[in-house]
Amino acid sequence: MANKILIVDDDVLLRRSLAFNLEKSGFQSNTAESAEDALAIIQIDQPDLILLDIGLPGMDGLDAISSIHQIKNIPIIFLTARRSGSDQIMGLNAGADDYISKPFDFDVLLARVKAVLRRKETAAPPQPEGIIQAGNLRIDFSQHQASIENRPLELSPKEFDLLTAFVLDADRVISTDNLLKRVWGAEYIGETQVLYVHIRWLREKVEKDPDHPERIVTVRSIGYKFVSNPGSE
Repeated sequence: MANKILIVDDDVLLRRSLAFNLEKSGFQSNTAESAEDALAIIQIDQPDLILLDIGLPGMDGLDAISSIHQIKNIPIIFLTARRSGSDQIMGLNAGADDYISKPFDFDVLLARVKAVLRRKETAAPPQPEGIIQAGNLRIDFSQHQASIENRPLELSPKEFDLLTAFVLDADRVISTDNLLKRVWGAEYIGETQVLYVHIRWLREKVEKDPDHPERIVTVRSIGYKFVSNPGSE
């Protein structure tokens, strides 16, 4: 059965164009001109993916992401006419899976759509079992819980996966591409900004001073290294 895509945008010509081209590409499509309409549609006919304009009238796209995820766990690619990096970061922090800036080439959007759907359909690799320790940081996979000096860390699923990738290769340099493949999957073709945002967010939870990180250290032009015993070197 064809995947359903819900297009949420107040631009009627864009909605019609995207719906037409997505259906030509083998998808089912539905449209909404506001976030409020989209929330009503989702309750009745759940899509497999949502294309969501960030600059909607009424409830904007950022608030809509949160409201959608309270109802259903549906992948979201947000569409933005603004090129500000802060808008993109806010959208990713709010829970969007990817973003694309307007105006965009439909083939590029189509590739992003297919990549997000592949990641959704691909089973996550099995997590390690038991407990692993890196210095005073402990990950208990049976409880899906990480802690520092017995202080539980409040982590999103992606943050937990990212921290696991770091701890499994503690004290080794991991490239940006390798981290993206491990945590977001081999098919990921979106922006590396997704990784940077999650690392910044993770640093706020595991570092004493996130602006001067000692655990998750940037290795210029390569990637990152997780230091198991910060301050001991």
